[in-house]
Amino acid sequence: MSSRTSSVSRRGFLKAASAGLAVSPLAARTAAAQLRVPDPPGPRLGWAIVGLGSLSINQILPAFAKCERSQVVAFVSGHRDKAEKLAARYGVATKNIYNYENYDSIKDNPEIDVVYVVLPNGMHAEYTIRALKAGKHVLCEKPMANTAADCEQMVAAGKAAGRKLMIAYRLHYEPFNNALIKVVRDQEFGKLRVVLADAGFPIGDPTQWRLNKKMAGGGSMMDIGIYALNAARYLTGEEPAEVHAMMDTTPNDPRFKEVEENITFQLRFPSGVLANCTSSYGVPLNRFRVVGTNGWAELEPALSYDGLKMRAGTWTKIEERIQPVISHFAAEMDHLVDCIRNDKPPLTPGEEGLKDMRLIEAVYKSAATGAPVRT
Repeated sequence: MSSRTSSVSRRGFLKAASAGLAVSPLAARTAAAQLRVPDPPGPRLGWAIVGLGSLSINQILPAFAKCERSQVVAFVSGHRDKAEKLAARYGVATKNIYNYENYDSIKDNPEIDVVYVVLPNGMHAEYTIRALKAGKHVLCEKPMANTAADCEQMVAAGKAAGRKLMIAYRLHYEPFNNALIKVVRDQEFGKLRVVLADAGFPIGDPTQWRLNKKMAGGGSMMDIGIYALNAARYLTGEEPAEVHAMMDTTPNDPRFKEVEENITFQLRFPSGVLANCTSSYGVPLNRFRVVGTNGWAELEPALSYDGLKMRAGTWTKIEERIQPVISHFAAEMDHLVDCIRNDKPPLTPGEEGLKDMRLIEAVYKSAATGAPVRT
């Protein structure tokens, strides 16, 4: 059979048929087989989005179009006019628009199965705990809260309510980061020895909540630095035994009256792996790199919403590796729904956020004292 016959497309088949040309049964079956109709997604669980800021509007809400198991059914916002505009766009009933005063009444709404808390860090604990007490499952943005003590209360509230609590570490559900993890686990480049993880961006408006200590809990370490910290943990598959950190902030910069600009921190893992990490609100940083005894692999960009790139190599050969491109937010939301339906623990439960927060506190302590901190 010629390659032309074996690759008959649906369009070509229809064209030939309409012209009265003979098409073999085998070619017809081949053309039909190329049209793969996806299975129906099944019933979806309903989500309430708490906080309608930039992340919700630009990333989370558009991601529902790519979800298989999730749909948005409610909003919680202090700005009714904004919520109504978004409700009209995404098909949310106006009766399902709540504010922060009547938030607890979500317990009476059976359409809401899951609450996604997308608020400033300092509000995570309160609105997560209230949602759990209302009988809803919760996905909470990272960092989990401002303090480890708050994180512990959130974990306890989830257990008391018998509901799932998951933290939105979207990179755990993303193919490029998972490919980098696989390189390490498979020891493709020998035994892992060094991890480099850098995350940062030049922050702008000095009046924004991320630069308010009460709302944010800290500066770059709490916001973007958590990506570098968490990556060092999931790439090694270990918990650090020791932290050593240094901090520096540009003097008299109006953005940094309350919070830090730059932190570098080193992590020593029980296996002997060393991680060198950077967190910055002053410069663009976006790379994770693992170095083994026989080679290396890296992502740069590593933590953007899209456009991630992977390279790997030895000392004589470098190659680019391609991975599927997906919606990080759709993947993590559908993952939680799958965990709810099948009563299994999420990949990134509340305990994962608690571990990071304890380490962030160790980073701050080391930077303040100039001494290593055992963890």
